[in-house]
Amino acid sequence: MDSYETFEYDVLVIGAGGAGLRAVIAAREAGCSVGVVCKSLLGKAHTVMAEGGVAAALGNMKSPDGMNEPDSWKVHLTDTFKGGAFLNNPRTVEIFAKEAPERVLELEQYGAVFDRTPEGLIAERPFGGHKYRRLNHVGDRTGLELIRTVQDKAVGVGMSVHMEITLTRLLKDGDRVVGAFGYRRDTGKFVVFRAKSIVLATGGWGRMYQFTSNSWEGTGDGLQMAYEAGAELLDMEMIQFHPTGMAWPPGMRGILVTEGVRGEGGILKNNKGERFMFNPDYTPPLYKGQFAETAEEGERWLEDKKNNRRPPELLPRDVVARAIYKEVEAGRGTEHKAVYLDVTHRGAEYIKRKLPSMYEQFHALGAVDITKEAMEVYPTVHYTMGGVWAEPEGCATSVPGLFAAGEVAAGLHGANRLGGNSLSDILVFGKRAGEGAAEFARTAKLGAIDPAQIQAEISVLMHPLELQEGESPYKIHQELQENMQRDCMIARNEQGLNSVLAKILELQTRAAKIKVNGDTAFNPGWHAARDVRFMLRTSEIIVRCALERKESRGAQWRLDYPALDPVWGKKNLIATQDGDKVKITERPLPDMPAELKAIVEEYK
Repeated sequence: MDSYETFEYDVLVIGAGGAGLRAVIAAREAGCSVGVVCKSLLGKAHTVMAEGGVAAALGNMKSPDGMNEPDSWKVHLTDTFKGGAFLNNPRTVEIFAKEAPERVLELEQYGAVFDRTPEGLIAERPFGGHKYRRLNHVGDRTGLELIRTVQDKAVGVGMSVHMEITLTRLLKDGDRVVGAFGYRRDTGKFVVFRAKSIVLATGGWGRMYQFTSNSWEGTGDGLQMAYEAGAELLDMEMIQFHPTGMAWPPGMRGILVTEGVRGEGGILKNNKGERFMFNPDYTPPLYKGQFAETAEEGERWLEDKKNNRRPPELLPRDVVARAIYKEVEAGRGTEHKAVYLDVTHRGAEYIKRKLPSMYEQFHALGAVDITKEAMEVYPTVHYTMGGVWAEPEGCATSVPGLFAAGEVAAGLHGANRLGGNSLSDILVFGKRAGEGAAEFARTAKLGAIDPAQIQAEISVLMHPLELQEGESPYKIHQELQENMQRDCMIARNEQGLNSVLAKILELQTRAAKIKVNGDTAFNPGWHAARDVRFMLRTSEIIVRCALERKESRGAQWRLDYPALDPVWGKKNLIATQDGDKVKITERPLPDMPAELKAIVEEYK
């Protein structure tokens, strides 16, 4: 048996983004000892990349007539259902919409410094799919301020932090999760964490695509550890393609242009200079009559929000992404196969004040001055609505002792996430997951650690170093990205999905023979060998679910099944492990309670 370090906690939190840190605070306030493990450094989570704001219906903004906009949790709930094409779990959405305002005000109490209205209240901005101004923000650095605030609070309540550790397997005692196994990224030394309960808050998995806003950590480790431990995965076909990723210059390809740019008046144009979002074919029936129909009306909205008919650039992300795709496919894109996003008409002073990170980022990294020239943008893989199924009350998964929150969890967003809902999601359900894990730990004992499970994972990790020759993990990753980008992106069809599935299965066979030189110390190729195997399995699940759902709904756009299907609108797809195979089953979507139906009918 190879030697390894061992740590013990009541609650182990895997992931140090907003969801993980909010879970830490909740578990510590419940009296539990808490350990936190992160793949990178504390403070470097994808939460930082959520720039535009945190969605919560505070109703702080006034119309020109001096009256507060009539926002409420009921309107937020309705918008979230509409944005998710009604594939959302009803109870999850209800909890989220009701508790989001309290979590934002709590964040303010922790010390978050928000932008302010003239009355001194938290300022809110418009975002796609939200009926009212609801994005509570700090310029375009809201995620950074959120992570700073909850990190300071988590340090204050006390936690043990383990940075730059990759966990690759959850350890079980019978059906229950009792720990996790992994290694230190610098030395490669193995580490075991024992815990009475575990909170999974590991974020998303966009790195199997060529162009993504996700950084190197987003390889789906947490998702696959849960899957291999027996957890149910829900809605895995639903991948969000954020409509505005940078397309040019090449070095910035895929980098996110926050929706806040459009919220502050940015407009989308094709190569003819037309605001193509005014094309009525791009507005789904559910949103007819709610958006400006002329450029003049859209521009007037920026100054006079009484009629609340927003510019069509603020339609939900899946709608805008498809519109951009269609414009480019029709030959109306830029020479770099993109469209223009122009905010120059707002003036340099306004842009630098409201969008300081966007201005600085593109000026420094791409020599693009957004106060003087339009950006070239195209959809980029950004977020995953699917993930580990977690029940809404305490975020428990189908595996005893395992809880999940944030992007790795599923149920809230349905077929498409509204901008800003991710930050309130991690606050609401990070807290609930921490509380649920603490409650479980209160009556549980540390389980037995099975040496055979550890040895099995060590064998998997060491195998690439033991082969005399074999495949490059980088080559396999490159081929996976190329195929997923081509055949499983915005527009999908059966032929393309079957093609990429065949490629994934081929790559899985080749991945069993990955060869890495050197040893475990300071070896990025060794890290990549395990990451690639996780990404291949996640990609297979995504494609199999996309093939199974024969309709277009939210982020799932099937060219061969272009319409919403009311039958598919009543069920989710569940992926589970069945030996070495992926098992896909259907599950009825929980019925929406009568009181929620009445709210949706009133406000939609």
